Amino acid sequence: MRTMPEISPSSIWVLTDGKAGDLAQCAGVAEALCVPFETRTICPRPPFSWWLPFGPTDPREWEKRPGSPIAPPYPDLAIASGRRAVAYLRRIKRRSKGHTFTVFLKDPRTGPDSADLIWVPEHDALRGRNVLVTPTSPHRFSVSKLDELRAQKSPEIDKLATPRVAVLIGGDSRHHTFSEDDQNVLLTGLREIAHQGASLMITASRRTPPGLAYGLASLAKSGGHLYWTGEPPNPYGTFLAKADAIVATADSTNMIGEATATGKPIHVFHPGGGHAKITRFLGTLQRLGAIHPFPGALKTTTYEPIDATPVIAERILADYAALRRNDNNEPAD
Repeated sequence: MRTMPEISPSSIWVLTDGKAGDLAQCAGVAEALCVPFETRTICPRPPFSWWLPFGPTDPREWEKRPGSPIAPPYPDLAIASGRRAVAYLRRIKRRSKGHTFTVFLKDPRTGPDSADLIWVPEHDALRGRNVLVTPTSPHRFSVSKLDELRAQKSPEIDKLATPRVAVLIGGDSRHHTFSEDDQNVLLTGLREIAHQGASLMITASRRTPPGLAYGLASLAKSGGHLYWTGEPPNPYGTFLAKADAIVATADSTNMIGEATATGKPIHVFHPGGGHAKITRFLGTLQRLGAIHPFPGALKTTTYEPIDATPVIAERILADYAALRRNDNNEPAD
């Protein structure tokens, strides 16, 4: 259990526009701080939403308006992510008269002065005295959470033959496209490791092309595999925890980053397209021995889990305590 420093926050806001990825990263960091937190969701109207992160916040959501997501009392700590949240985080800092320690996850696009502490992944360019850089992104799958899920009984998964392979499939995005040839290569590679004795635990996303989703579901039905159809509960975390190896698609750095917390080998499939940032991200993980190409030989060798979440939490606590000590040492007016 984390030993909290003498000076630590007692209240936290998680501030996003509700996007699942941003919310998961902020909540993961908040959970790692072991402090209760509130989720605050902003919803700026056009044209204010068009101007963010550079423009003003929506006056309808100002702190004195009914139902405002940023109404006081202000928290000791606010953690935000997503371009629409940047100006709101700055406003909280001003309106709290500097009391709220502000943290922004990912590049705010408005420079390092946008928050007291900013986290960015290594493949982003932003740097500064208050910018923390890690190879992977924060998430909610801590080592202790994965240990807990691994220990829980899950009859459907536990009966699968080993090695068990979590198959994490993304889909078409701004930078990647799953052509018909890509889909066939991916499915053929999965059939090959299944033929060699691996059990597949497959989860797809809303971006997965219908033809690929159909092929994955058909593969699972061929026997000895699982395919999550989208019905709750979501087994994603349990798939990660109980996997001996992982196959993931290169279109999602978040998905691959979450998988590195397991310490299990990740086999990355590259659909058509790409982006320099993603290439740098994957290059770092390859140097760390976490990822391997797919299709390719299935590996089950482990490595030290890579988890940015506790690193970010420790830096927040250290910087928060330093700021409070500095405030207490200032002479009275």
